[in-house]
Amino acid sequence: MKIKRILIANRGEIAVRIIRTARKMKIETVAVKTSVEPVAMFLSDADIVYDNTEDNSEIPVFLNIERLIEIALETKCDAVHPGYGFLAENAYFAQKCIDNNINFIGPSPDAIYKMGNKTIARKIALSAGIPMAMGSEGNIANEEEAVAIADKIGYPVIIKAASGGGGRGMRIVRKPEEMEKMFIIASKEAEKAFNDPSVFIEKYIENPKHIEFQVLGDKKGNVIHLGERECSIQRKHQKLLEEAPSVALDDELRNTMGKIAVQIAKAVNYYSAGTVEFLLDSEKNFYFMEMNTRIQVEHPVTEAITGIDLIEQQIRTAAGEALKYRQEDIKLTGWAIECRINAEDVQSGFAPDPGKIEKLSLPLGSNIRVDTGVQAGSAIVPSYDSMIAKLIVKGKDRKDAIKNCKLALDKVWIKGTKTTLPFFRMLVRNQKFLNGTFTTAFIEKDLDKYYLNSEYEEMLAAWLATKLFIEENLMDNSISVDFENSREMSPWLLNKRINQF
Repeated sequence: MKIKRILIANRGEIAVRIIRTARKMKIETVAVKTSVEPVAMFLSDADIVYDNTEDNSEIPVFLNIERLIEIALETKCDAVHPGYGFLAENAYFAQKCIDNNINFIGPSPDAIYKMGNKTIARKIALSAGIPMAMGSEGNIANEEEAVAIADKIGYPVIIKAASGGGGRGMRIVRKPEEMEKMFIIASKEAEKAFNDPSVFIEKYIENPKHIEFQVLGDKKGNVIHLGERECSIQRKHQKLLEEAPSVALDDELRNTMGKIAVQIAKAVNYYSAGTVEFLLDSEKNFYFMEMNTRIQVEHPVTEAITGIDLIEQQIRTAAGEALKYRQEDIKLTGWAIECRINAEDVQSGFAPDPGKIEKLSLPLGSNIRVDTGVQAGSAIVPSYDSMIAKLIVKGKDRKDAIKNCKLALDKVWIKGTKTTLPFFRMLVRNQKFLNGTFTTAFIEKDLDKYYLNSEYEEMLAAWLATKLFIEENLMDNSISVDFENSREMSPWLLNKRINQF
């Protein structure tokens, strides 16, 4: 069934991303205008804008299943793309789309439910003989049961939300006397975030690497993987930087883990794009963690090294097309890094810093891709996530990709809100990151500072202030300054000595 018009049940950069591929495929898109973001960038990219600014519902539209179905039917959409977050992993939403003859661009409701509930996913993986960290067989009822299980498998343990994701509803427990407090916190956080207080327990793997495999499946039973992504640079269990492939895997381990990722997907008759996540310990033992039944924020790094448009594959498989790729067709070429540039105050523990983007300058280049849903004048609002842009940089190998990333980061300029840029500028010069020996504990244990401090920092600030003054106040057309090529004015030359290490 050919898809002709897609309702995008999302916003921000992922909405822009979906629109870009839909336009390439000559498919119309419908975006939803809200009172929170009435002039959002993604609205200007869509073919049709549905004005929902007068909606007085207490439920935000991107979480309102009934309202989204109404909008899809009213705008004559034959498909819905949920993006990520919001309702992307909501089995009921997927089923409601199907019930109304709307194509849900994602996996089946059954697969979403089984993989979305972490205790069910654990049981499926265990029955298939997939390596798993020791833990509870199902949800745990109270802290007393949690203590009994923890005593059996040994501390430290981690409490996880059964319906969770994104680091919410997760607490590490290192000794019995901490269990009651952490159990209550994790359960309440899970209920608030996912409307489900259920939690389970696993043995906590100290200082692992977080490795995830991208899988693709179709409705005819074909499933392949597109290699791995390294996602170990995290704070509060939330990812900051991803790269593909991972320095920790050789071809043999990649092949083994990839086959198991495919096996897990096939166990739930999976189709569309999805991600199977593992923890990898220092002895190269790996453990299945969870499966995300949606497109991931970090999908561009996989696209960069495979040349495959994952959104396009989602749309094609939703329409019933068979995968045109076989496993032997997948070749990983080069290395890619993605930096999530968020509106966050690094010095305050990555606290969100909403505000208006007054000025925004993002780099261009043959090895650079920027996915963003904001522009100068856009607001980063507290209602939504704090992402400004994703900077994706490619190189012929990891060393080359890091070099290109360093140069690209130094060409990003954002005024109006604090961002994670100082952190990334520090990170790409950190020796442990450069040699690839970092783990998920990197930020908490291995950093003595969270941001780059440069002797040229005041000079750079002065240069940018001068540039801004000229742009805003000198309107005489006879005055022309080429800032990008001016050797006297360029801050990137002032940073030359820094870039050499």
